[in-house]
Amino acid sequence: MSAVIQECDVAIIGAGLAGATLALQLKAAKPELSIAVFERNSLPPPHAAHKVGESTVEIGSHYLSHTLGLKELLDKTQLRKFGLRFFFDAAHRPDISQADELGASDYFNTTSYQLDRGVFEGSLAGLLQQRGIHLQPESRVKSIKLADGNGLHQLKLQQHESEQLWNSRWVIDAAARAGLLKRQLNLGRKVPHKACSAWFRLDTVISVDDWSSNPEWQARCQDPRRLSTNHLMGAGYWLWVIPLVGNRTSIGLVADPDIHPLEQFNSLPRFLAWTREHQPAMADRLEAVQSSLMDFHFLRDLSRDCRKIWSAEGWAMAGESGLFADPFYSPGTDYIGIGNRYITDLVTGGWSPTELQQRSVVFNALFRSFFGSTMSLYQNQYAGFGDLRLMAVKSTWDYAYYWSILAWMFFRDVQTDLPFMQNCEADFRAVLNLNADMQALFRDRASQRITTAGAGRFIDQLAIPVLQLFNQALIEPQFELMQELKHNRNVLEALVPLLENLLAGSPASSAQDCSLLGDLAKRLM
Repeated sequence: MSAVIQECDVAIIGAGLAGATLALQLKAAKPELSIAVFERNSLPPPHAAHKVGESTVEIGSHYLSHTLGLKELLDKTQLRKFGLRFFFDAAHRPDISQADELGASDYFNTTSYQLDRGVFEGSLAGLLQQRGIHLQPESRVKSIKLADGNGLHQLKLQQHESEQLWNSRWVIDAAARAGLLKRQLNLGRKVPHKACSAWFRLDTVISVDDWSSNPEWQARCQDPRRLSTNHLMGAGYWLWVIPLVGNRTSIGLVADPDIHPLEQFNSLPRFLAWTREHQPAMADRLEAVQSSLMDFHFLRDLSRDCRKIWSAEGWAMAGESGLFADPFYSPGTDYIGIGNRYITDLVTGGWSPTELQQRSVVFNALFRSFFGSTMSLYQNQYAGFGDLRLMAVKSTWDYAYYWSILAWMFFRDVQTDLPFMQNCEADFRAVLNLNADMQALFRDRASQRITTAGAGRFIDQLAIPVLQLFNQALIEPQFELMQELKHNRNVLEALVPLLENLLAGSPASSAQDCSLLGDLAKRLM
């Protein structure tokens, strides 16, 4: 007997973070849509020992809390994140107060979260069912037959011993690195940036707050540093320590494979041996609690590129099935939110075929432009990750650029407003060129592989006025849209020579406090 063919408007492959949030967003935008979500694994997913990608920043957090209306759920079930925090020359120091620290003394105004992906994705699965979205776990996609012209796509699925056929107007691949559509359509592109990683979860707390009893160091921050995404920095690598609900901890290492090959840390014994050599104070703590290990994963090539993310022919890729940059500034959920917003516009906008084609082409170009700009922050820069001066200057620029342009577009909901984006093209182009010049400067400095000797310095990002300005403006606009963008461009242009002087250690940079950088120069002395 042939399988019964079932139909839906939108078929989503994968019920992880990208697929589940997209289904919720589509349903909210157009309640009459019939949506089916197919997940290969059983649901709900396991807690903690599940997926990497626990740390969110402003765009991703705003997407989850405001676009999707999940703030109450996040506040109840997840941890509020105390920003990104970086330690330099912590390797051989039993007391971390002797290292240099780059981070904030208190929270910025916008909120971000540390996610236990298992807990959160389990909650999302429940919401899908509550909102009338068909969710089908333990379903493996055997084939995708894309339609010719305006017909329906067909998915062949295997669930247990039965085979199913589903027809859909749109098919969305949200199956992460499986990249079903990317492989089928041969859309993958090589990424010049190389980074590899190994990570694991521990069923215990590892808290940097316990690494020093120095009262002055303890008093620097208003809340526990444990709630930050903590980075232990070194030439060619960074090691993360991220808290999860339930008193668990995520540990991971990301490295430039030309400096630290993956083969040196792609198992727990090798990871511990690598840490013993490069971060022995951290190794002491890991070895003491290794019996609480929950999982261990590694990945050779983190970054992923794709020639085309969506099509007017009714298909798209969401999340890592399309693009993934680098986890250093925690942008994974950002790209889910940005991409899902484009897909929602294409699916629910009621566009004519001509309009749909135009929008899909422009959205692909915009999304790939954002991706290229983001990738420039990382490419050939890992060698400088042990250099406090470089990273203090670089993070100031990178944060300011992110909050004033990409995050600004998302918070203002203009990324799908094509007339507005076209009117602002000159401003966006000018800022993209500024960023390209700054990243070239940072790459040149990184090539020197400078490693800073720790001196107990604290670079308080909350005391850098330009960061306060741009972060606060995300939630409290000061001008109308066009004026606000031009103001942001002007501030970034004024920031460039100040940061260039500071990076060079110019005497002019160590004079008076300045209106954009505050006392940053003094803190770097």
